[in-house]
Amino acid sequence: MHRRLLAWLGGAALALPGTALPATAPDTGLATAPAHELEAVTVTGTRLERDLADLPGAATVVDAARVQTGQPGLQLDESLSRVPGLYLQNRYNFAQGLRLSSRGFGARAPFGVRGLRLNVDGFPETLPDGQSQVDAIDLDALESITVLRGPSSVLYGNATGGVVDMTTRSGRDLQYDRRFSVAGGADGYRKARLELGGADRDGHHYLSLTGVRHDGQRQQSDLEKYLLNARVGRALAPERDVELFFTALDTPVAQDPGGLTRAQVDEDRDQAARFANLLDAGQEVTQQRLGVLYRERGLGGELRLRGFVTRRDFRQQLPFPGSSLIDYQRLFYGLRLEYTNQAHLLGLDHRFLVGVDADRQRDDRGRRSVNAAGQVTGETANEDQTATASGLFVQTDTDLTDSLVLALGARADRVRLDIDDHRLVDGDQSGQQTFNQGSYSAGLTWHLNPRHSVYATVSNAFETPTFTELANPSGAGGFNPDLDPQKAVNREIGGRGQIGERLFYDLALFSVRVRDEITPYQLDGRTFYDNAARTRRDGLELLLEHQTTERLTLTLAYTYSDFEFEDFFDDQQNRDVSGNRLPGLPRHHLFAEAAWRWSNGAFLVVDGDYSGSVYAENTNRTKVDDYLVAGLRGGREWRLGRRSLTLYSGVKNLFDEDYIANLRINANSDRPNPADRGYYEPAPGRQWYAGASYAW
Repeated sequence: MHRRLLAWLGGAALALPGTALPATAPDTGLATAPAHELEAVTVTGTRLERDLADLPGAATVVDAARVQTGQPGLQLDESLSRVPGLYLQNRYNFAQGLRLSSRGFGARAPFGVRGLRLNVDGFPETLPDGQSQVDAIDLDALESITVLRGPSSVLYGNATGGVVDMTTRSGRDLQYDRRFSVAGGADGYRKARLELGGADRDGHHYLSLTGVRHDGQRQQSDLEKYLLNARVGRALAPERDVELFFTALDTPVAQDPGGLTRAQVDEDRDQAARFANLLDAGQEVTQQRLGVLYRERGLGGELRLRGFVTRRDFRQQLPFPGSSLIDYQRLFYGLRLEYTNQAHLLGLDHRFLVGVDADRQRDDRGRRSVNAAGQVTGETANEDQTATASGLFVQTDTDLTDSLVLALGARADRVRLDIDDHRLVDGDQSGQQTFNQGSYSAGLTWHLNPRHSVYATVSNAFETPTFTELANPSGAGGFNPDLDPQKAVNREIGGRGQIGERLFYDLALFSVRVRDEITPYQLDGRTFYDNAARTRRDGLELLLEHQTTERLTLTLAYTYSDFEFEDFFDDQQNRDVSGNRLPGLPRHHLFAEAAWRWSNGAFLVVDGDYSGSVYAENTNRTKVDDYLVAGLRGGREWRLGRRSLTLYSGVKNLFDEDYIANLRINANSDRPNPADRGYYEPAPGRQWYAGASYAW
């Protein structure tokens, strides 16, 4: 495996300097191809819009529409694998959802996304208690994705890992008014999609409908999902406009194959866990969200007001007997108010943002016990869970000189979690917890010249436990009284720019210290949480993009992660794990891509994703091997007047690598023998797919 990694690295290293123009070459005369100047990129995920070159922190802006060309469009990792600092797992268990971590934050989540704030068109996919879901995001409708890495509570509160800010297409972005697409492939993959949209002088509209079926390579892995995405905008006056957003999700089937032991993986990688089959483990979900955005530019600056309401109905059978049948009906709503302007004070130019966020989540939640035959044997929980989050924030950018920018931010947050217990047979387990937290950030950006900038920043962040994480391991219901929020301090230096005429780079070095890190363990199949005393995260993130020719672009994203427990006695394992690596996270992670794009509409993309070895639990006794997975895709677009036909195909896991797609960290920690623990969710082997779209 290491020889294969060295071959990939060697090929990339030979390609990059071998074709780059020397730094001392003059800007005229000697170039063998037209020069490529560094383009200005606007970052919106920071709320105060900035040029990427001015940002004092690690950020990557992904052209989602371009990156996803020729992709099957099943998970968000297809767009985010190229972002350094991110680690993605669980691509193929649609009942548990994609697990996304940034600088190690979020890796503990058994399902969904933790530790990061997710936004789509400025509306939160993250609940007030900090839990995020990605199943309702229309991947084919994404226009761009901005990823901010590192503690970012000063931006949105209650997150230690960063922000993933996504923007969808509007009717103004469409080259064609209508598009119909179909795709299919291995493991019963089928997809159909219809896209409509357009614009006139005063307004625009967009509508997409998507249906997906996927059987999966493992047993008990079926998926059936339908998405609707709509966006309508209208100018009310030259300085005033309004947009309406509506999304709907219907997932009647998303099965859960469960985790396997190592012996089961060796016997049959495609099998499901025993009880996953017996209990028909999986989930059913419906969700609808309505949002409105109002913009007013007649007040000296710009006022933005967002309001939204989301309803989600959910039912899930976990892949083990016991207290494992869950259902809830959720109402989630909120407001975001922001005002930006500029000012000249004390002889300096300032750009500033002030605002307030207010969100509320109410879950009518139940839980029932199920025996090994799938029969419901009783009620174990019946409660209303209410989370209320509010935040007041301010950000400023100040031009200290023509080349030096000072960025400051501060935020005050209040998060209240309430449980109203309706199952009183074991006493009233109602309760509430309130967390009041403050966050800050301070950063300097120095523009060395038009092609290079460096920055230094320091910031802090907090992360409250979610309702799921606050489950009481004593079985008494209510809150776990011993679980506290985790707090992080981030220090970072970095730089970005252009070397020669064709090589673009982005480099970040960071050090994060965390107190009371929330860590998972399992008892009787269920996941519970406690606090590690202290952890540290030191690392490096590097992104290189080389425009080798007019047709060929090479991309390399590398992450080095030195993440350890500094001080932690694991009560569940009865061992001091201080100095051990954090489980589920590789020390080395590399993504490499070569993309050819011709002027006649043809494209060919080869990529490779290397992940170093990881540990499955806090004690570091169970090691999971490294892996290298390659992919290949290509296609062509034919333009026929005002019509377009596109054909494409691809192969995932080109060399049929056996690897683990997801780890259930600290799984079954009540079992003394690590060999008996169901950590592993194997990835599928080689998979092919193909698709076509017709636009007019």
